[in-house]
Amino acid sequence: MARLLSVNVGLPRDIEWRGKTVHTGIWKQPVQGRRRVRRLNVEGDGQGDLGGHGGEQRAGFVYQIESYRYWEERLGRRDFSHGQFGENFTIEGLPDDEVCIGDRYRIGSALFEVTQPRTTCYRVGIRLDEPLMAALLTSSGRPGFYLRVLEEGEVGAGDLILPIARGPE
Repeated sequence: MARLLSVNVGLPRDIEWRGKTVHTGIWKQPVQGRRRVRRLNVEGDGQGDLGGHGGEQRAGFVYQIESYRYWEERLGRRDFSHGQFGENFTIEGLPDDEVCIGDRYRIGSALFEVTQPRTTCYRVGIRLDEPLMAALLTSSGRPGFYLRVLEEGEVGAGDLILPIARGPE
């Protein structure tokens, strides 16, 4: 059974990168206890680039612990922590290739629907100090996926991810 390992949040901030200032919300940290999930985001979280992230169709981003293990092996790293790929929800047991657009899941008291795979941008490369990371995420078939919130509620680490309905795609 799939399970939520951590809820990760962070507020946007400005960072210096290659001689310019980048406004980003990619720095997310695990939080203790339960968090309220609303139509636009997880309580305490924000996005820096609202053109590419956030909004009702991308209220939450999901990434799998199995993909963390893949990247540890592929990149020869052991320094990853939950939230480092910019995800709001670090999960186990629900691989990208088994998730379809339109799938619905209950996590805690909230109901979610899968809306799209992650379309990566350069900010994940900044966060991981891996300049090619955006391209690697796409080519590996491990992009993660976005959720919209159908029913607001609360979520917390340890919650089961219960399948409610399969999407058409």
